[in-house]
Amino acid sequence: MRKTDPGRFFEDYRLGDVITHAVPRTISGGERALYHALYPARHALYSSDDFARACGLPASPLDDLIAFHTVFGKTVPNISLNAVANLGYAEGRWLRLVWPGDTLRAESEVIGLKQNSSGKSGIVWVRTRGLDQRGETVLEYVRWVMVRKRDHSAPAPQTVVPELARAVDASRLVVPAGLDFSAYDFTLAGEAHRLGDYAVGEVIDHVDAVTIEEAEHMLATRLWQNTAKVHFDATMREDGRRLIYGGHVISLARALSFNGLANAQMIVALNGGSHANPCFAGDTVRAWSEVLDTAETGAPGVGAIRLRLVATRGEAGALRGADGKYLPDVLLDLDYWALMPL
Repeated sequence: MRKTDPGRFFEDYRLGDVITHAVPRTISGGERALYHALYPARHALYSSDDFARACGLPASPLDDLIAFHTVFGKTVPNISLNAVANLGYAEGRWLRLVWPGDTLRAESEVIGLKQNSSGKSGIVWVRTRGLDQRGETVLEYVRWVMVRKRDHSAPAPQTVVPELARAVDASRLVVPAGLDFSAYDFTLAGEAHRLGDYAVGEVIDHVDAVTIEEAEHMLATRLWQNTAKVHFDATMREDGRRLIYGGHVISLARALSFNGLANAQMIVALNGGSHANPCFAGDTVRAWSEVLDTAETGAPGVGAIRLRLVATRGEAGALRGADGKYLPDVLLDLDYWALMPL
């Protein structure tokens, strides 16, 4: 009897399957320290207990993307161990803050299947929930991933492509209990720009750049317990290169966005996202953002800003070519809502 698990291939998925992922993980301040070491993360609400208390919270919570990466990593052995690539996201919402000492686990439901025309792989859509030790959902999102087939002759499943919202409506954004930006300290936060200073359509070049190294990517991917073979085993790709985990690019771009968006404090929704082109060690990543929308939330002094965050090897503002396809230097196109003082 074989004791090892080769992971699921495309033909192993069934519409409606609910997958409970192993292994629960208790998060500590160590994850925060490593996160801030891996990325130039400086948003004040996730850096200072005193700043967070002044904003109505009991202390500084763990970064929103720490929760995302932890939950995502739980899903990899069952969803994307044999992935060709992670393709996109939709309908993501952060529902509860995560604190040091919380234990996170994950479960996913298969909501869509579509075999590719080559017959060698297919796309799997899953809706994933991250839950804490009380069984309360801390975040949820949909993602879709291209997965290899084990047997190319295996029959294709019925094609079901889920209908997904283009964006999370502002009325469905969850503001953490007690959050209050009415006495927000812009000097300590690092920039003076509030929600009213941003205009829809405005493009912000975040200026700074980071060259990705193999060592930091390996540390990050192991930190989130992401076991996808394409991130570790160079023989899994014909070009013999290890693919940089897309979440690594997300966190890097989000951290770079501090320069120009220091007051976009908390990510509360993930409207959509695409890993437009593969990223490899040696790539120098830059970031730019476009303001897509703004909204009020009803919480004192708290507004919401919808942003397109683009990670690229190229220039700010350049996204698609004349053919409508992503330019080859574009690595990430991410659409999200963040909370910002009014």
